[in-house]
Amino acid sequence: MKPPQAASADAASRPAGMSGAAPTGGLLRRLDPTLESILELARWAPSGDNTQPWRFELLDARRLVVHGHDTRDHCVYDLDGHPSQISIGALLETMAIAASTVELATRITPHADAPPHRPTLTVEFIDQPGLAPDPLAAHIITRSVQRLPLSRRPLTASEKAALTATLPAGYTVCWLEGRQRTAAAGLMFRNAKLRLTMPEAHQVHQAVIEWNARHSADRMPDRALGVDRFTAKMMRWVMHDWRRVEFFNTWLAGTVAPRLQMDLIPGLACAAHFVLAAPIRPHRTGDYLAAGRAMQRFWLTATALGLQLQPEMTPLIFSRYVRDGRVFSGTRGMQERAAILAHDGERLVGKAAWDRAVFMGRIGAGPPAQARSLRRPLADLIIAP
Repeated sequence: MKPPQAASADAASRPAGMSGAAPTGGLLRRLDPTLESILELARWAPSGDNTQPWRFELLDARRLVVHGHDTRDHCVYDLDGHPSQISIGALLETMAIAASTVELATRITPHADAPPHRPTLTVEFIDQPGLAPDPLAAHIITRSVQRLPLSRRPLTASEKAALTATLPAGYTVCWLEGRQRTAAAGLMFRNAKLRLTMPEAHQVHQAVIEWNARHSADRMPDRALGVDRFTAKMMRWVMHDWRRVEFFNTWLAGTVAPRLQMDLIPGLACAAHFVLAAPIRPHRTGDYLAAGRAMQRFWLTATALGLQLQPEMTPLIFSRYVRDGRVFSGTRGMQERAAILAHDGERLVGKAAWDRAVFMGRIGAGPPAQARSLRRPLADLIIAP
């Protein structure tokens, strides 16, 4: 899984109007210990490019407001903010799972007057003695993205059943195995050329990669990208300037090594690719929040089974651009190329599932990632009223 360069990943992901809202140490010291324990787990929810598009406004010991935001204004991948909304849904599910460990049920109330690019929700934790802790809580922090090759061992029937059973009613999983796995790897390889040859994606990549890093609190460390050290160094030098990118892509096949290492080889080295489809085609913010909750349970269940996962969202995103007739790049030929890829994805999965798809990824047995994105400290995520 930013041409003017974004000033920094921190500035790019900060909600407008919140630049001066960082909490004082005193505010954090007054945080209720139970609520703090919930939020310390909740902040490990996944988000695209580790943007963490949420901030917490504390109301009292059992209530808070989640202020969501998206990156649609500067990130070509965040179409209408839907990927960010999926991330916020994952946060809400993680909150509910964490709260169950201290016998608290969760009530979530969306703010109907919040604009689409600022999803806002009040979350209340309610005492429920005897509430069984959700076993997925033990895997919240260990869940991570694994971009390296995985085992090609097929998923067992029990693994598939456990993954399917964790989804809400109406959600389905389309498994792409065997020849379909090969076709999915090819789709990812071709799709990668699209995103590596357009300036709109280049500025995103500049902002979200932290170089010479194994871990990153607010971006993706380069050692987690799945490429060797030489390719990483080459990528860093080339990506510094769009003119270098154009030259390498035109004359030196500059996208081949990254696409082989980040897309084709991992796409072949896994148990399967998969697509999660919602009951109906999503179109409202609430639909994407629900999709994020389903995705997080699926991912945590995979972690509990000893399986690793890597999101593969860009084919779905560019397919939506094509379906809605939206122009995403000023570069000639990009729309036509995306249309071909959208057709390939629909043919691979089936029109009905592709139309309702909310998440795509690859999965397989293997060790957890040693290099990974971390999270901002909780103090940085709490805002004053």
